[in-house]
Amino acid sequence: MSRILLAEDDDSLRGFLARALERAGHEVIACADGEAAVTFLDEPWDLLLTDIVMPGLDGIEVARQAAAKHPGLRIMFITGFAAVALAAGDKAPAGAKVLSKPIHLREIVNEVERMIAA
Repeated sequence: MSRILLAEDDDSLRGFLARALERAGHEVIACADGEAAVTFLDEPWDLLLTDIVMPGLDGIEVARQAAAKHPGLRIMFITGFAAVALAAGDKAPAGAKVLSKPIHLREIVNEVERMIAA
């Protein structure tokens, strides 16, 4: 079972993602924002799945802090803003993947499983 830290400020999407990933056999800690997510960074994680645009700490900063504590951590961003997705590649830790919303839950689960298996 993989451990996934999820940070997504949209309540509905966060719930859907957490349930889909749990049904796929992953352990998920779901946080409503970046500030909540960083409080869990001392724990071991297989993947950080985070929205980029969130109030307070954005997903890029959460990923930077996570990568500093866990070198080699797999990081996946999801965003509804195409320009943000393009800019994220320059600011994100190396190897991070960016998925653009809207995206089907099955596709996210498949991408998560590919990243964890890599």
